[in-house]
Amino acid sequence: MKIISWVKALTVVIILLIFSSTVYSQVIVERSKDKVIISGIPYYVHLVKKGETAYSISRAYGIPVEELAKENPPAVYGVNEGQALRIPIKSVIEAVPSEPLAVTKQRDENKFIYHNLKPGETVYFLSKSYGVSENEIILSNPGIDINKLSVGSEVAVPRREFMSSRQKFDDQEKKYIYHKVLKGESLSSISEKYGLTIRELRKENRDLRFPQVDDFVRIPETKTSDNQKIEPVKADSVITIVEEPVITMERQVGYTQVKDIRGSLDVAVLLPFYLKENAERTEIDSSKSINGKKIYKEITRPEEWIYPRSLDFVEMYEGILLAADTLRSLGLDINLYPYDIKSDTIEITKLIMSGKLAGMDLIIGPVYSNNLTPVAAYARDLGIPVVSPVPLINNSALVNNPNLFMASSSLEIAQKTLAKKISEYHDHNFVFIHSDTLGIDEDVKRFKNLIFTELSYKLPYEEIKFKEFIFYSRSMFDNDSINRLSHALSEQSKNIVIIASEEAPVISETIMDVHGLSKKFDIKVFGYPAMRDIDNLDPKYFFDLDIMVYSPYWIDYTKNDVKQFYSDFRQKYLTEPSEKSYAWQGYDISYYFLSGIAMHGKDFIAHPEIHYPDLLQTEYYFMRKEAGNGFENQKLFLIRYTKDYEVKLVEED
Repeated sequence: MKIISWVKALTVVIILLIFSSTVYSQVIVERSKDKVIISGIPYYVHLVKKGETAYSISRAYGIPVEELAKENPPAVYGVNEGQALRIPIKSVIEAVPSEPLAVTKQRDENKFIYHNLKPGETVYFLSKSYGVSENEIILSNPGIDINKLSVGSEVAVPRREFMSSRQKFDDQEKKYIYHKVLKGESLSSISEKYGLTIRELRKENRDLRFPQVDDFVRIPETKTSDNQKIEPVKADSVITIVEEPVITMERQVGYTQVKDIRGSLDVAVLLPFYLKENAERTEIDSSKSINGKKIYKEITRPEEWIYPRSLDFVEMYEGILLAADTLRSLGLDINLYPYDIKSDTIEITKLIMSGKLAGMDLIIGPVYSNNLTPVAAYARDLGIPVVSPVPLINNSALVNNPNLFMASSSLEIAQKTLAKKISEYHDHNFVFIHSDTLGIDEDVKRFKNLIFTELSYKLPYEEIKFKEFIFYSRSMFDNDSINRLSHALSEQSKNIVIIASEEAPVISETIMDVHGLSKKFDIKVFGYPAMRDIDNLDPKYFFDLDIMVYSPYWIDYTKNDVKQFYSDFRQKYLTEPSEKSYAWQGYDISYYFLSGIAMHGKDFIAHPEIHYPDLLQTEYYFMRKEAGNGFENQKLFLIRYTKDYEVKLVEED
């Protein structure tokens, strides 16, 4: 036993000796004397030796780390022994060589973030939190064994302007090379050079019309296999999101005039009204007590009381009723059949088995996915259109249900729309924020890949400045939360902060941190439509940051039909609908589908593009991925919060 203990102790000592020698050994970086001229520019060629880092090499040549990274993009993710780096001689000549890494102990807020250690935090924890290597943290704290520091001790963490870890993607099926446009080149000359037609070139480069000097043009790699002289920059392997085959439809120009409609339509409305709960007009009041003993008293609820969970859907039905009144005034006979369908499947099963839905011309609802699926399957066989009136977790219910319509866009549609908009800022520094610490959130993965796919139409992957940033609550980092974010931002270029989360704490805390950094950094913020519905955040942040957000609704209160709806609603229900009320949605869904069926019959169900009436708070642009699937609304409005404290609609094609 003594021998075994002695061997264990010796092993521990050896490990500690190896670790300490690794930590404290100072690798002296020598400038290279080898020179080369590339495209007329002279460079030093530095061969990386064991122990050297991008940081230590840049210090030896007296240039910033970001300049080294610009000339050698892979160096952003770290350097490897034997790797050849090119360093502009001009920059080295004009620069003043830096001091050795281990000499200076001066505090420098521009180069370092100073983190106060908390219980349980290690060098590894800091490296992951701030996106730098453990070795860089150790070298930034010379003469100190930071692995033995006590709680509360200050550790210098080097700042970095560019992404610190390579984004990992699976191999893409189709690889590309990127041609950098030279003076005098056109679409015609570039397509001829690579053996492509102009149409093929445009297909691989969205929105490309007149390429400018230094723009990148994407070329399918297979098209250049016979041309050995061309040596363009190759892209890294990533997932490329390929758009699924879509049945595209031409929409008419101008609004459809809805007038002089005839006929009779039967409509089933399946919403969670909670009739049983609303029927309970008394409750037990236990708010009072005598001598510490609660007094229980039965009280009668006010006449206007409504069960809270049913309120949204009561307002939706009120909107449906007003739409029916409007269409009746135009000559259409409408019969409404409301059913109280909650989240359980018992009531919906009974309703389907009763056959009461068989004669309907339209079904609105249910709102829960577990009930929507059997209703859509039942209606499919009868050719009855079904409208899902509220946002769902995903759009999987559309598969094999050609008569199902999702009136509210899914998160996937928002991600595609955002990715295309974000790609317009392809030369910016991107900070992608999410809370998926385990890396298992498929929504986060899809959004990131959609962004890279859209950016790939503009420039090579190695030219993209992208930082993935995991959100942690302020309770974990205290005042260092804003420092972590500043570490990911760039002062040299403009920044795009992308909040890939629908969680209120992630959105609100990130926006507050961005607001605090907006005077130092040039920042634009993009996020999901849920950002517009954050209630616990001062609107001042949105206006000060000039935030733009995509939203499924936009109400122009100056329009006559909006004024009329507002007046009718107030007169009939003695209240006013808020901007987020489901009343607007109930009206638009009913008006759109009932007028469409009345005017166009079954053709409307197969081709909703033939009907485009003017609605109150939305537009319907229905598309489907495949012929056998249902339709999903693609329309989102780009809303801008201006510094003049106005909320404006941004017009887009």
